[in-house]
Amino acid sequence: MSRTMRPGAAPSAAGVLVPAHDEEGTITACVRSVLTALDHAPGLTARALCVVADRCSDATAALARAAAATHPAADRVRVTVLEPTAGVAPLPGCRSAPRPHEVAGPVTIGAVRELAAVTLAALLAADGAAPATTWLLGTDADGTVAPGWVAAHLALAAAGADAVAGGVVLDVPGLPRPPGEPAPPEHPVYGANLGVRADAWAAVGGFPPLACGEDHGLVARLRAGGYRVVAGAPATVRTSARTRGRARGGLADLLRDAGAAALPQAGPGQAGPGAGAGGAGRPVA
Repeated sequence: MSRTMRPGAAPSAAGVLVPAHDEEGTITACVRSVLTALDHAPGLTARALCVVADRCSDATAALARAAAATHPAADRVRVTVLEPTAGVAPLPGCRSAPRPHEVAGPVTIGAVRELAAVTLAALLAADGAAPATTWLLGTDADGTVAPGWVAAHLALAAAGADAVAGGVVLDVPGLPRPPGEPAPPEHPVYGANLGVRADAWAAVGGFPPLACGEDHGLVARLRAGGYRVVAGAPATVRTSARTRGRARGGLADLLRDAGAAALPQAGPGQAGPGAGAGGAGRPVA
């Protein structure tokens, strides 16, 4: 049973995690949008972004660093870009990596998101942020977030949410919701629009080290622990409508299975072919 919704401590710190695999065509726009959203969020004393360039064979990492360095908020957001290698230690729960920049055990999207979350928590703690007032958000490298995305999450956190699951809109004319997604506020869970209070994330063991559906796994852990997961921040994340993805079971597979190949494709300079990494599906409530 979820805890009763009640006013909570307003977050004073926020960090955004972005897993990326060969996303040189979209990472610049993604990073710039995230930094803008962090900079637009009021009342924060610490801000951070962690991009995990997961086994990339292209310029994803270099472009992410360049986008961050040239953004107007560069001196107000702590940015780190990791290029992890696979670990050799057993993977009991993926709570921490055996060495810096190393994923514990098999490299799965769950392990990559957890590495980013652990990194963000450490960065923000170094700036004096307490877990109870730290908000961790996740998005995907093939999309962009609205300037008010972080602020929308923080408002729900201040109202008592322990986690927020938001919907996405597709990067095609008309910005349709993915097929089968109910109207707001009953959004499914997407790794591209997910936020959680750092103390709740830590208490339930973080993201499970799954090859797909790690976002659903975290939400399931939170709900089982009695934490309040709410739907919110609608229409604040715009993601690719590509049907060939980076991870099985993600949004790209959902679109392909639904026959979304007929959807209009993104134009030049927009999010191109490929997919977000998290799973898509079941509503929050």
